[in-house]
Amino acid sequence: METYFQAIARNLSIKAQQVSATAELLNGGATVPFIARYRKETTGMLDEVGITAIRDQLEAMKELDKRREAILKSLEERQLLSEELKTSLKGAQNLTSLEDIYLPFRPKRKTRAVMAAERGLGPLAKIILGEDRSPLRPEQFINPEKGVNNAEEALAGARDIIAEQINEDPVTRETLRALFLERGIITSSLIKKKEADGAKFKDYFDWHEPAAKAPGHRILAILRGENEKILSVNIRPDEKECIRHLTARHIKRNTPHPEQLRLAVTDAYKRLLGPSLENDLRKSLKTRADHEAIGVFCDNVRSLLLAPPLGRKRIMALDPGFRTGAKLVCLDGQGKLLHYATIYPTHGEKQQREAGANISELCRKFAIEAIAVGNGTAGRETESFVRSLGLDPSIIITMVDESGASIYSASEIARREFPDHDVTVRGAVSIGRRLQDPLAELVKLDPKSIGVGQYQHDVDQGALKKGLDDVVMSCVNSVGVEINTASLELLTRVSGLGTALAQNILTYRDENGPFTNRRQLLKVPRLGAKAFEQCAGFLRIRDGENPLDASGVHPESYPVISRMAADLNCSTADLITDGELRKKIEPSRYVSDGLGMVTLHDILAELEKPGRDPRPSFNAFSFDQSVNKIEDLNVGMRLPGIVTNVTKFGAFVDIGVHQDGLIHISQLADRFVKDPSEVIAVRQQVIVRVLEVDKERKRIALSLRSQS
Repeated sequence: METYFQAIARNLSIKAQQVSATAELLNGGATVPFIARYRKETTGMLDEVGITAIRDQLEAMKELDKRREAILKSLEERQLLSEELKTSLKGAQNLTSLEDIYLPFRPKRKTRAVMAAERGLGPLAKIILGEDRSPLRPEQFINPEKGVNNAEEALAGARDIIAEQINEDPVTRETLRALFLERGIITSSLIKKKEADGAKFKDYFDWHEPAAKAPGHRILAILRGENEKILSVNIRPDEKECIRHLTARHIKRNTPHPEQLRLAVTDAYKRLLGPSLENDLRKSLKTRADHEAIGVFCDNVRSLLLAPPLGRKRIMALDPGFRTGAKLVCLDGQGKLLHYATIYPTHGEKQQREAGANISELCRKFAIEAIAVGNGTAGRETESFVRSLGLDPSIIITMVDESGASIYSASEIARREFPDHDVTVRGAVSIGRRLQDPLAELVKLDPKSIGVGQYQHDVDQGALKKGLDDVVMSCVNSVGVEINTASLELLTRVSGLGTALAQNILTYRDENGPFTNRRQLLKVPRLGAKAFEQCAGFLRIRDGENPLDASGVHPESYPVISRMAADLNCSTADLITDGELRKKIEPSRYVSDGLGMVTLHDILAELEKPGRDPRPSFNAFSFDQSVNKIEDLNVGMRLPGIVTNVTKFGAFVDIGVHQDGLIHISQLADRFVKDPSEVIAVRQQVIVRVLEVDKERKRIALSLRSQS
């Protein structure tokens, strides 16, 4: 394991001690958010990204060891394990090298080489290779009973044996694989008669580029075209260069039979090495592309989950529709459903008057502070209608992204929350709650249904789920969770908990009333000391017995704060409310073996703003009221918009015309932008300039650059 720690440290450019300390914490059941927040001294200030990288590399190395042990056991059982082979296998640093070493010993199906050997052509292969200096007399190996009918068949069989030996040589595979990685060319072409079916892949009907430089989104697009049988795809270096490389390695000056060897080398490449290494290259490119796409998806989900919350405001939410009308709900500050109805703001004049009167009356009755309008079908029309009613100007009117709301409304979670209401009511409630607290509501959804991914169905689904789970947990714990109002889904994502413990917390809360202090968590069935350590700092109790329970200070640090208060002859509450008192604290006086300056500074920062929400403040947004459909757009217009998705090639922006526009990466800033996520994020409010409008194809090109 020590070797692993050193290898990971080299990979991540950190110290081996940081890796070993992190590994020890992870093995002890600590979560990534807990380690990053409360064990900074132990890990040498590693953040969540670094800790996650260590965790993932440790898991990969455990899988490598598992495979290595399986190979060693197989070889030992078949009495093929020499000391030299064992040393080679134990020295393999990655799965590819391990499999290359094992390849000659892997149980084989009946290959051409195996059949040739069975026909007695092994000695002829040795003669061609020069291992046996006997004269080359292939006619001596003719044996019709074994299927060798002439000299040429004998030579062909011998070359099959040699070709397989070349293919199974680990050094040959390693060096040629490097050539594939460095100089492989992605070539794609249209399969005949597929033009109509594959219009969306038109850019790749005749395409080629270096594989090493191909961006992940293009790799995934091309591979999707191949999977849909639209494109024929080849990913290899120049064939002649590969054969020259093999020839130089396997044919020496004193080789007695170079012509036969050249034929064997060419066959080894075309029939065995080429397809095998192309498959390896495809896997490598796909893994890289998956990693890139998952990274983009995770960044987008993080931005969406950490979008500004409006807070505990009384909300009216509208889920619009043309034919069926708009479903209207009223919610209190905690998101509780108070009223629901259906109105028809896009129908005839009479129904519009009734809808307007209904909205106005409900705003007065429930003291509505904000109106959330879903951004789906009829969203802009409904928003315009609401704005035309002349409501109290203090009421915020804003559109809310409803992606995934229909999935939530039909889910088991929604049925459990609202067993007596149909999907339309549930969907409207979700829209309203998203305005109050996007994180608390979106955490109820599978992140894949939120709609901010890039080729999300093409990437490794296990890796995608793992990445998204990490992001959701990170977001939930960075914000903190109010234990007395949290849903099951929100509690489930808290460090150290899970579905079972979260449900036990809710049951305890229902049976015993609200929690008044964090120590009560230890009374929850099956929530022991370890789970308490992991979760307590991320759970908040407002107006509890101890003011620190509403903060991000971990209970393990309460004693040191009590000492600080005692030294200043004041209470803990005084330290929170009085900035002058906090200035008198000398952190160095409280350093101990388990408590360093970094943690002490974190504690003081938390005392200054206990339980602070890291999310930005809410800013109401509205589209340009003169622009409602794509026909209203003109080149040069400057319009407000909201970023709906960020990809590696740019960002998509909703400008209120039922069709997102694209800001290409080259139009994101007046400077060069390598990665769009450097300058823009999902849910960011922007002012864009219209560059181009293709009404027939419904494509809108936008820009954030100045016109100069």
